[in-house]
Amino acid sequence: MLALSAEGILPRVDYAIFADTGWEPAAVYAHLDRLEKEIAAPAGIPVLRVTSGNIRDDALDPNRRFASMPLYILNQNGKPGMTRRQCTGEYKIKPIKKKVREILGYPHPQRIPMGVYVDQWVGISTDEFYRAKDADVRYMHNIHPLIDIGWSRQDCVAYLTSIGLADTPKSSCLGCPFHGNAQWRNIRDKSPAEWQDVVEFDAAIRQGNARANANGNRLLGQAFLHRSRVPLDQAPIDHITPAERVAHQGERTSADELENGVLDGCSPWACRGDVDEATQDDFGLAC
Repeated sequence: MLALSAEGILPRVDYAIFADTGWEPAAVYAHLDRLEKEIAAPAGIPVLRVTSGNIRDDALDPNRRFASMPLYILNQNGKPGMTRRQCTGEYKIKPIKKKVREILGYPHPQRIPMGVYVDQWVGISTDEFYRAKDADVRYMHNIHPLIDIGWSRQDCVAYLTSIGLADTPKSSCLGCPFHGNAQWRNIRDKSPAEWQDVVEFDAAIRQGNARANANGNRLLGQAFLHRSRVPLDQAPIDHITPAERVAHQGERTSADELENGVLDGCSPWACRGDVDEATQDDFGLAC
């Protein structure tokens, strides 16, 4: 959407906003730098980076409030479960709303007058039209330009390829539990330092987040990043095991999702469920 706006195919936006959880892959930060330098700056579009903190550090700091990520749980009775997903609201939606309020000139806790709002573009294509949602506040009106111009994901990929951005990486936390086996393999095989990072984090959150433990609310079970509910460096990421297929039948998880991860991800205003608000949907554009 940023490139389409910069090229004049879509109307010129006033800002592009990137919600940074503090734990994106290095490739995403490098891509963002490139977008800012080669596309946004020449078109005079400011790229605003907003954040509520570093989700990795917050999870391991007993003195910091931590918004729960969707960890896979093995309960004491051997039954599987998952922790609540609050991270999208805290690390993506919250900082975006804060910045939008600043842009409008009404930072919290000021009341925004009726009729004062931004049009916010959300990058949902036609093959995912069911993800299109309204914002939950009246000072933000969600617009879906890719749907309006009839572009599918394939159209987006073809366009990115035509302007030299075929290698656009997926934006998501490095250690997101929604990763599929292919994403875990990609980190392991292509980025040893980042693989070590996620393996260490997986081990560190085995008993849940540090703040809850410090407050005496210990997890009654064990937490894991991988669906198999075994340590990440031992998880069967090279193939889908028969045990995994059986285990996830009740969760209605397809083989494609086990391999490629949750397609819907946890993008602001486009999440897979109603609990909380992958690639470029984390780039909000305001008009």
